[in-house]
Amino acid sequence: SQVLDTRDVQVFKVTVNGQDAQFAFGEKHSFKGTPLQIQFPNELRRGQEAIVEISFESSPKSSALQWFTPEQTSGKKHPFLFSQCQ
Repeated sequence: SQVLDTRDVQVFKVTVNGQDAQFAFGEKHSFKGTPLQIQFPNELRRGQEAIVEISFESSPKSSALQWFTPEQTSGKKHPFLFSQCQ
C-alpha cells in the first residue's frame, strides 16, 4: 500500500496499473492534511513500476496545489500537478 498527503480534495476513483484499487482517508490533521491510503490490487515485484491514477476534485480550500501546463513539463505531452504542502 501507499500513503499520500491530501488536503480538502474529494477522491472518486484510484487505479494502479489500470486496475481498480481500494482507498481510504485517514484521520485529518490540523496542518498536515488528511492521509490517503491506497491499497495496491497486486503486489509489486522489486523494481516494478506502478502507474497510479487518481480521479479527484479539489476545492477552494485545497492549499498549495499548482499545475504545470504540458508545455512546461519535460515531456511536453501531459499537464503536471504538484503540491507544496510537504
